[in-house]
Amino acid sequence: MTTLVPLNRIDSQKIEDLLDIGFGKDRHGRTAYRLRQGVSAIPELSFAAVDGDLLQGIIQCWPIRLSCLNGKKLPMILLGPVAVHPDYQGHGIGQTLVQHSLDVADSSDITGHDAVMLIGDPEYYNRFFGFSDEETGDWRLPGPVEKRRLLARLTSPRLRDRAGMVEADAPALQKEG
Repeated sequence: MTTLVPLNRIDSQKIEDLLDIGFGKDRHGRTAYRLRQGVSAIPELSFAAVDGDLLQGIIQCWPIRLSCLNGKKLPMILLGPVAVHPDYQGHGIGQTLVQHSLDVADSSDITGHDAVMLIGDPEYYNRFFGFSDEETGDWRLPGPVEKRRLLARLTSPRLRDRAGMVEADAPALQKEG
């Protein structure tokens, strides 16, 4: 039986092993990993799916921000990586992890975020969770990304029609007007 637990209860080597299986050992060079450098995952939004001692899947969320051209720095959450062990794929574990993280983010003011952003499959993330690329066309990242895969789910109108650089937000997300 699958249970969701805080990710910080899971051995970090088990997490790394699962990420290696899901994304390869060369994953650290990807643009999303550049956004995670120098910051820690948000523990309240990062979870593991387990069945007893078996790690089935994980999700991590990270503090990022959009540094807008007008100087404002608007807090966001980077959703991902989401990884499910191949033995458990096709059972809805990834979808459950994403929905749980979004529900927790939406129901509390843990971060005071204006959007949840990810780099992923637009057909999947739009269909199940309402992510789109409608507002991300003028966002730049610290590396290459397919524009159609840069997705966001706004939680505030402050990010509408904004341009700027997406970057890590350390040490913590701060709300600005």
